[in-house]
Amino acid sequence: MWPPARPSWWRGHALVAWVTRAASPGLPRPPHGRTLRAAGESWGLSRHYSSAERKEKVDMSRFPVENIRNFSIIAHVDHGKSTLADRLLELTGTIDKTKNNKQVLDKLQVERERGITVKAQTASLFYNHEGKQYLLNLIDTPGHVDFSYEVSRSLSACQGVLLVVDANEGIQAQTVANFFLAFEAQLSVIPVINKIDLKNADPERVEKQIEKVFDIPSDECIKISAKIGTNVESILQAVIERIPPPNAHRKNPLRALVFDSTFDQYRGVVANVALFDGVVSKGDKIVSAHTQKAYEVNEVGVLNPNEQPAHKLYAGQVGYLIAGMKDVTEAQIGDTLYLHKQPVEPLPGFKSAKPMVFAGMYPVDQSEYNNLKSAIEKLTLNDSSVTVHRDSSLALGAGWRLGFLGLLHMEVFNQRLEQEYNASVILTTPTVPYKAVLSSSKLIKEYREKEITIINPAEFPDKSKVSEYLEPVVLGTIITPDEYTGKIMMLCQARRAVQKNMVFIDQNRVMLKYLLPLNEIVVDFYDSLKSLSSGYASFDYEDAGYQTAELVKMDILLNGNIVEELITIVHKDKAHTIGKTICERLKDSLPRQLFEIAIQAAIGSKIIARETVKAYRKNVLAKCYGGDITRKMKLLKRQAEGKKKLRKVGNVEVPKDAFIKVLKAPSDK
Repeated sequence: MWPPARPSWWRGHALVAWVTRAASPGLPRPPHGRTLRAAGESWGLSRHYSSAERKEKVDMSRFPVENIRNFSIIAHVDHGKSTLADRLLELTGTIDKTKNNKQVLDKLQVERERGITVKAQTASLFYNHEGKQYLLNLIDTPGHVDFSYEVSRSLSACQGVLLVVDANEGIQAQTVANFFLAFEAQLSVIPVINKIDLKNADPERVEKQIEKVFDIPSDECIKISAKIGTNVESILQAVIERIPPPNAHRKNPLRALVFDSTFDQYRGVVANVALFDGVVSKGDKIVSAHTQKAYEVNEVGVLNPNEQPAHKLYAGQVGYLIAGMKDVTEAQIGDTLYLHKQPVEPLPGFKSAKPMVFAGMYPVDQSEYNNLKSAIEKLTLNDSSVTVHRDSSLALGAGWRLGFLGLLHMEVFNQRLEQEYNASVILTTPTVPYKAVLSSSKLIKEYREKEITIINPAEFPDKSKVSEYLEPVVLGTIITPDEYTGKIMMLCQARRAVQKNMVFIDQNRVMLKYLLPLNEIVVDFYDSLKSLSSGYASFDYEDAGYQTAELVKMDILLNGNIVEELITIVHKDKAHTIGKTICERLKDSLPRQLFEIAIQAAIGSKIIARETVKAYRKNVLAKCYGGDITRKMKLLKRQAEGKKKLRKVGNVEVPKDAFIKVLKAPSDK
């Protein structure tokens, strides 16, 4: 038989060691015609195999389409999505039941540290129900509003969702937002009331909320405790009975939707795919509908929850595919893959993510520019909702202007850069995208459009060139106990909000809807809301377009010279407050010089705020002991003239540390 049983000395030796001892008695030689490389590969040691490759391949053909269920878990932050996913993985035998099973699908370091899900994660579960073997493809999604793009992408690969609601907290703002995402996608919704083991849990009250807000009968709710496993198995039965199988056909040509991807430095792009039609296997030649490039499939498999290679993936199934894509730009989220010589109509894909917050990102040391560029490219492959534009600054050097879905999204992206790619960056204070409607036909011809979008404050056009400025607005949903309603209304009014609706969802809880300018909520609105409501209020928002606003460009001047990096766009009514804050922060950050430094905030030629950095003082009269008073007056006059001259010719250089203190995001203070 070939290969032979491994000799006792084999462990830890290379193929070369075997060759040198091949002449030893009793050790068989390779059969005629077999190369040493082939012989070594048959023993699995002549090349580096990944742990996934060493696993036995799964036969996915035993799961016909009618035995497949694809579903997501959606909920507000901290309502128990990841804990429920752990129990489902244990019940189906996907993972061993141990005390260490806590948020198994939260694989990123940032998720572990913050205790939140920021990346949707997929797992395939094999479950036996009434004598039939079912394939349940589970996607655990984030709960925070900043990662709603992850949720919408995940729902495209599903036919149903588990809507998890905390039995103590009840319906929250993101619960409402996620429900309507699933409702618009026409998915089956199974309401799950979690944490019924808590002392203050009131599942009956939550049932009534679900019935009133979502119009789902209360008898369809499943009451569980994901932490201790109470009644969790009934969820698996409900998934099989209430969620329809995917509408897919194996005999049709291959159509696979890329709904997520990661970059592996050894294997290239690993694409997560949902097969809508056809079959794909190792060796198939596939084509990207987006780039029209052809690739050979190196490996297919399912996530269980780690990579488990399979012989083939079939229509209706969700898994991963590796096809030798080495460049991060080749794997587009929402792309359709099909077999070479069998072109198909591309799947609809996804709407492009609309950035709500922009911030400048620069390497701390310009010598790290290329390394940081590579890191950003790989991370944006994994997080396609981030937009990247090249930018540069006189003080901070070459960098990028990045667009994010929110402030937490920006913080998490920065943290992942540091943890996963060891990149240290300077991140400037966040701004929002404004628009300007041009008034001159000459300018319209120059820009090739009447309405331009401004993501960099330095490019803000002068009032004489535009007919009106527009600022982005969002429709915010706030759910709060009614005792905090008055304080929250005052907070919203201070942020230029317009109330749209107010509904009591039960005896104690109110749902408020406001139209809010995005730049009023992007930095500290959420913190203020939590503080006013003792942590009980929840907030979610969705894009509501643009509205006319009185916007002005505020320049920051040092001794009369504009500092480009500190230019900001503000609402006319708040210009003085913001200008004063920046001037005060600069005053504390700038080193003193031999001459006085005037820090000014200006709108056009009008100064609206000022601070002064005092000059170093030298006592020129120290050596004058008595004598003529005119001598002292001459010395003081000469000193004053010297400082005046220095101020005219002296160049105020702002240290990079001072820029970091002034420009850094408020959340990093």
